[in-house]
Amino acid sequence: MQIGVETSKAVDNKRLFVVANDDITRMALQFMLHDENETHDLASLEAAFDKSTEWKPDLLLLGIDVVSERGIDVLAQVKSRLADTKILLVAESRDDPLVTSCQSAGIDGLLLKPLTVEDVRRKVDGLLGRKRAPIQIHAL
Repeated sequence: MQIGVETSKAVDNKRLFVVANDDITRMALQFMLHDENETHDLASLEAAFDKSTEWKPDLLLLGIDVVSERGIDVLAQVKSRLADTKILLVAESRDDPLVTSCQSAGIDGLLLKPLTVEDVRRKVDGLLGRKRAPIQIHAL
């Protein structure tokens, strides 16, 4: 199913990896983004690292639950293993102290829940250097 998809974006071959411990968040993000991007839903960072040997991602959407479980040092590991890949942290609240630590550690962006198709695509497009169409998705 395609929701407000721009053809030029669907064929420009941007690759996204979505890694989060929360299956629902991971699958929702994959669903929201797969029409305009090559989006891979991965259950672990190890799976992302393995897949990156074959296909390097342009953007990693990383659940804060992964950082919470593995520690803030995981961001340095991601940056060294996925060089030139931007990191978009997915979190519940901007006020979480771990979010502040992640921002200090050099994440490229923050995506806050609740997730909406329009907000997710706008944030992803911004990090990928794309311009959004002036038509809002709900207006289509």
